[in-house]
Amino acid sequence: MRREFSAGGVVVRRMRGRWWVATVRPRRDDRKVVWALPKGLIDAGERGPETAVREVREETGLQATLERKLGDVRYVYAWEGERVFKIVSFFLLRATGGRIDDLPPGMEIEVSEARWIPLDDAPAVLSYRGEQEMAAKAVAALGEGGVS
Repeated sequence: MRREFSAGGVVVRRMRGRWWVATVRPRRDDRKVVWALPKGLIDAGERGPETAVREVREETGLQATLERKLGDVRYVYAWEGERVFKIVSFFLLRATGGRIDDLPPGMEIEVSEARWIPLDDAPAVLSYRGEQEMAAKAVAALGEGGVS
């Protein structure tokens, strides 16, 4: 079984008295609308936190800084008849600049849209259970005096 290692970001910012999280709608061939957190494969020579920051920039248009690791999501999927075991490490990031949905040229092939949603709503809006759990962990971390 092939193994893949990815990293992603739960990138937050405080607006209008509440926490918001950046989400992406990946470009897909099917008609199902999917909302997800920005994530991608860890490149050679990269560490998880660096990948998370890079993927956030590429998929949302935002610059962000690392706050802390939230956890890992593990799952198995099939690709071209092969089973793949995947681990995605998620990090809590704070938005420091850029504009949501101002994607670098070429990213429109991967991302249809990026938008802010209230962090409290993220566990219900995000399409994947593991990412819903990471959003809930971010809510808890921020409630413990996380990002200010």
